[in-house]
Amino acid sequence: MLGVLFDGIAYGSLLFLVSVGLSVTMGLMNVVNLAHGAFAMAGGYLAVVLMSRAGVPFLAALPLAFAGAAVLGWVLERTLYRRLYQASHLDQVLFSIGLTFVAMAGATYLFGPGQQPVELPAMLRGQVRLGALELGVYRLFLIALVVVITVLLGWLVARTRFGAQVRAAVDNQQAARGLGIDVGRVFSLTFALGSGLAGLGGALGIDVLGLDPAFPLKYMVYFLLVVAVGGAGTIRGPLLAALVLGVADVAGKYYVPEIGAFVIYAMMVLLLVLFPAGLYGRRA
Repeated sequence: MLGVLFDGIAYGSLLFLVSVGLSVTMGLMNVVNLAHGAFAMAGGYLAVVLMSRAGVPFLAALPLAFAGAAVLGWVLERTLYRRLYQASHLDQVLFSIGLTFVAMAGATYLFGPGQQPVELPAMLRGQVRLGALELGVYRLFLIALVVVITVLLGWLVARTRFGAQVRAAVDNQQAARGLGIDVGRVFSLTFALGSGLAGLGGALGIDVLGLDPAFPLKYMVYFLLVVAVGGAGTIRGPLLAALVLGVADVAGKYYVPEIGAFVIYAMMVLLLVLFPAGLYGRRA
């Protein structure tokens, strides 16, 4: 039981890391970006290329995957996404779905349709024993990293000048511009941050989630579930939702494998009935 709980928390931590950027773009910027998984996939492939072809160590490839996905997000926001800020949600959905299929086709052309292997460093392989419980070292690393990132994100949003500018730009763009805030620059940096976190999650998830060109569609529903259940525009909400859904998914697949994939959807329905605006969401 404790082993299932630990694996579920590690899995949920990874879902949170990828999904929190989507929570930011949907909740703060009001952009329905269903291509969020494509940025995670881009970070994963960048990490694979750096490790397999350039000999970059795994731990050094992680910040580079974050940076690469962030730059990609910044470029696409400046050139494409900002044209859709005033468009309907249907237009945003159609555009981001189309971008997802373009990314999948490009990944298939460049890397083939198969799964991409990754070799973890020796220090992250194996297990450690805590009493009668054996815990995977890599999953412990995932949980610890997500704790650090969550604390840093909370500090960035609540305690820094940039976080105040983001909140001001979201609440009232016209007033924010009147105060001298460059709203376009703030949105570009926010989108880049969300994309970078997705890329980091994609690189970290290669060993757990796998990586192939179908990744953006395969996990799109999971990312949306985390944001819907947790509440868009928050950090604590997606974190709690990801942990709950991760534990439910792992427990369902372990104890009732014949219906395991259904458990996470049943949990989603239950939580949304109890919390229609999400665990920490704000009603529109």
